[in-house]
This record gives sequence, C-alpha cells and structure tokens, in this order.
Amino acid sequence: MAAQAPGLARLLSSLLYEGLVIFGILLVGFLFPQIVLTAFGLGAQGKLLWVHLFLLLMFYFIWFWLHGGQTLAMKTWKLRIVNADGSPLRPLQAVLRYMAAWPSVACLGIGILWALVDREHQYLHDRIAGTRIVFEPAERPAA
Repeated sequence: MAAQAPGLARLLSSLLYEGLVIFGILLVGFLFPQIVLTAFGLGAQGKLLWVHLFLLLMFYFIWFWLHGGQTLAMKTWKLRIVNADGSPLRPLQAVLRYMAAWPSVACLGIGILWALVDREHQYLHDRIAGTRIVFEPAERPAA
C-alpha cells in the first residue's frame, strides 16, 4: 500500500507516546549520569546541562530518522518521516528538522498546533525542513 497523510488523532497519539519514550531516555541518559557525576563533584551546571539535553535528544531523533525514518513511537503508530518526494531523509535535512523542532515546540507549541490547520496534518518543522510524516498501513498477507 502507498504511504498517505496521517490522521490527526494518529499523529497526536504518536506524539504523546514519544513523550513517554523521551521521559525514559532522559531518565537513563540525562538524570542518572548527572546524579553520578554530581556525587563525584563533576556534575554539569547551567548551560552545560542544556547542551547535554540537546545533544542526547539530537542523537536519539537523528539516529532513528536516518536509520529507517521511525522512532519507537512512530513505528508503533505506523508513521515514517520521509523527504517531500518520499525518499529517506538526508543527514543535513534531519539536523534541520531537529533544530527547527526546538523553537517550534518552545514557542507555546505553535509548530505542533500547526498540524491542526495544515491540510496534510504536518508539523511546522516538517514544512521548514522539507520533510513529511506519512502513514504506512501494514500490508495484508496474500491469501
């Protein structure tokens, strides 16, 4: 079956699930290391904490976007990030999408709310990066 634009409910459900996955990643990859480092007097402070957070999430998202086009949450909801022409993301395009997602979410979620008015239910950072999220329903096995 061909890829199609996702429904808004599917897109937002995937986003909610992604939040749960990110919580686990931050617990293991951010909080625990900071606790251990602080116990030895080496804990990061101030802007360095933000750099740690930014790089950890960048590694997570870009790795999955470039290796299959799906994070765990997207795989569950049968969503995939592709180039505007349907091809896999290019590395710089994945970085641009990640960088554009930060202000898109931080500015009161305007980039997420954009999906409510977008005809294909795409996020603002997808429009900026020239990417799109598609729904790929599972193919039924041949009888």
